[in-house]
Amino acid sequence: MQPNLLKSLRYRFMKNLGAPLLTVLEQRRATGKRNRGPHPHFGPPLRCNARLRQLLTRHYFLSRYAKGAHPVAWVTSGAPVELLRVLDFYTIYPENHGALCGAKRMGTELCTAAEAHGYSQELCAYARIDLGHHFTGKTPAGKLPRPDLLFASNNICQTVVYWYRALAHYWNIPLVLFDTPFNYEALSDMQIEYMSAQLQEMIPVLERVSGRRFDVVRLQQIIGSAKECSALWGQVLDTMKARPAPMTIFDAFVHLAPIVSLRGLEGCRTHYRTLLDELRERVNRGIGALTVERKRLMWDNIAVWFKVRELAGMFAERGLNFVTATYTNAWAETGTMIDPQRPFESLARAYSQVILNNNLKHRLDLMKRLIREFEVDGLVMHSARSCKPYSIGQYDLKRILADQLQIPSVIIEADIADSRSFSEKQVIAQLELFFEAFEDRTE
Repeated sequence: MQPNLLKSLRYRFMKNLGAPLLTVLEQRRATGKRNRGPHPHFGPPLRCNARLRQLLTRHYFLSRYAKGAHPVAWVTSGAPVELLRVLDFYTIYPENHGALCGAKRMGTELCTAAEAHGYSQELCAYARIDLGHHFTGKTPAGKLPRPDLLFASNNICQTVVYWYRALAHYWNIPLVLFDTPFNYEALSDMQIEYMSAQLQEMIPVLERVSGRRFDVVRLQQIIGSAKECSALWGQVLDTMKARPAPMTIFDAFVHLAPIVSLRGLEGCRTHYRTLLDELRERVNRGIGALTVERKRLMWDNIAVWFKVRELAGMFAERGLNFVTATYTNAWAETGTMIDPQRPFESLARAYSQVILNNNLKHRLDLMKRLIREFEVDGLVMHSARSCKPYSIGQYDLKRILADQLQIPSVIIEADIADSRSFSEKQVIAQLELFFEAFEDRTE
């Protein structure tokens, strides 16, 4: 796809003039929100919250004008996006968009639209939201560009394969799939070679769709930037080892967006440098995310996006701060494995060892490490109806951690973005029992 001159000029105009104007308006709106007064149980909000809103607003705003100026790809969160960056693809992440729809309370509406076309309510909410968007065009982001390519990896689940196949069928566009063997014990050299060869075989297809030539030197540069982004994100998360922690995991759920959807780009790197500086300043000054941090918790699984604020407040009232999560850790754990000097091999290793493509012992060991390093007192596990691969094994993990570490824990049943699968009375009852047992065991 060769860029269209007029559309390229329009994109540049919006990038150089439209987006900065939108940023100014976003700054004014954020200032108005900050002036509403402090929350009784939370410390001062992060200054970088406003910066993040501007960054993501800019990303979705420019996506409206990307078609014709850039090749456009829709990408799963676990796919090796570095290959697309080389060829100047504008990338959209439906999972990030699904989380946004959930947070904006639009998830159920879009899920229902997909179900009206025959898709089961048992299907992942992200998939139903994306398909619902396809059928209705509705989105809190204004408008999403139609992709020229779908780029997926089955390292997070098999659902994405069939979900993206459905989109490829509807739009009659190519689907490129990165197949990662499940890591039962340890990856073999043969498996690494298989995945590395796949990545190299993708290049002619990506070149044909983009109309650009692939440059390995450029790939090495982008890998270097992506590795730095992952390292910075890891350092951001590490600041929560401090007492009091300078932010909560609910803050981290929100600030996760750039490492997922803008990985390898300068905007991602700049955001995390700025956020890290702010968090370190808060640690040095003893500023906590909560006004009182009595106990420290770990969260397992994806956030309940439509209930983040309410859940955060419920725990903050009791001085309970979530300081780590298996979900947010995922992009810090493997991103640093990539190596510019061994681009294809290291991408294969990094993307095949994400938490959902790994054995349960790996997850148990990870949770033990996080509990130890972040001095965790209790565990909350979200059994997400939409994400069965993430929820499988939680009851076994809960039992083992209770036996070996004597750590109080609770499993709440909910969903990532479809509010119909959330029973507020049931969740509150489960958490009230946890609070009582937790206090009895930790006082």
